[in-house]
Amino acid sequence: MQFYYKNTALIDSSSLSKYLSKLETYCVRLQNVVFGGGYDELEGSINLPSDENLFNDVCALVKKIETKTLQYIIVVGIGGSNLGTKAIYDALFGYYDVLDCERFPKIIFLDTQDPDVLMKIGRLIEKLSHKDQIVINAISKSGSTTETAANLEVVSSTLFHKFGNISDRFVFTTDEESNMYNIAKKIHIKTLVIPKKIGGRYSVLSSVGLFPLMLVGLDVIKLRQGAENVRKMCVNSSMLVNPSAISSALLYHYYLCGKNINDNFIFLPQLESLGKWYRQLMGESIGKNGKGITPTISIGSTDLHSVGQLYLGGPKDKITSFIYSQEVDQGISVPNNPRFGLVPEIEGKKIYEIINAIVSGTKIAYQKQKLPFVEIVLDGIREEEIGAFMQFKMIEMMYLAKLLKVNAFDQPHVELYKIETKKILEGRV
Repeated sequence: MQFYYKNTALIDSSSLSKYLSKLETYCVRLQNVVFGGGYDELEGSINLPSDENLFNDVCALVKKIETKTLQYIIVVGIGGSNLGTKAIYDALFGYYDVLDCERFPKIIFLDTQDPDVLMKIGRLIEKLSHKDQIVINAISKSGSTTETAANLEVVSSTLFHKFGNISDRFVFTTDEESNMYNIAKKIHIKTLVIPKKIGGRYSVLSSVGLFPLMLVGLDVIKLRQGAENVRKMCVNSSMLVNPSAISSALLYHYYLCGKNINDNFIFLPQLESLGKWYRQLMGESIGKNGKGITPTISIGSTDLHSVGQLYLGGPKDKITSFIYSQEVDQGISVPNNPRFGLVPEIEGKKIYEIINAIVSGTKIAYQKQKLPFVEIVLDGIREEEIGAFMQFKMIEMMYLAKLLKVNAFDQPHVELYKIETKKILEGRV
């Protein structure tokens, strides 16, 4: 992964250095968190990629529960309990599930409430011939998330009705001593523990993500390696080569300039869920005390045909992050003698050449309109690159929160809807 901003972020070096100097003390703190290891500090999520005990615990449980006939892992969770896992799965497998219908096992993500979805999952369960074909991984840090509890009850009812006692095919991932944890222990359901101080949006490299991703066959060793490698750069005290610090400084600069929208323009459709993961990371981490930057997701080149006019000709209220791959795929080409010949310029061109031309053309258009942007360039869609991107962004958010003087690790206003929802369900409203 490479991060580029010079000549396109439209910021002078003295301003950038001023913001970076404000982060030097915090960078030392992050270095100390890495040196100390463990999860005693709120920033402890940066230690997840190098936690061998956690990794070994997940490996041991995967070996116990995986079967040769496993077809479906149903992840029952919402928000930080599934967005990171879904981002990685969709990038490498999920986006192609309809086209690659013979590949198993698959992950099904069950998050918000929808009767039709639950009905279709019930039908899928009814078609299974043996309980070894399915695993239910219920994830809730608090252990009392309403949406997760409702979906879990419905799915488990269907499974127990069909197979009888199927507790050995359930895994609960939660805080130790949460209500979910205690119930699991009482009825002999396997558990994985989330470190107490690790919030959901920072938990993808914990058992929250590692267990279902390992079970489905993704290379979580490379995922962790990518995250660990980029961590070294992102806690580097040489701030002018620290990509997370620089990125946070740029976002902060444009926030002060009135550009309070960060559009993540992703020229890889399989990474749309990665954009949604980042949307939660930014939204929950810095949207407080009347402050915040609104994260948006655009998919190239589709959204050049939907909001391109707005971005290029509308209000200049955005800082854009272009995200794309530099991997060269020599495989698919437009025929030299096309059947229809609608666009002569594409004849004989490799598909990657066309995509690169679109990305380059978009960047040139932004530059001509004096619209600031940065570039995040991945070396292909691989576990190592996705891990690097996610760690880069999580540390970026810690720096950005420090500049904005907000707590990157709480989300007090999320509780407001939860409180009101439970009042309604209890009949108190």
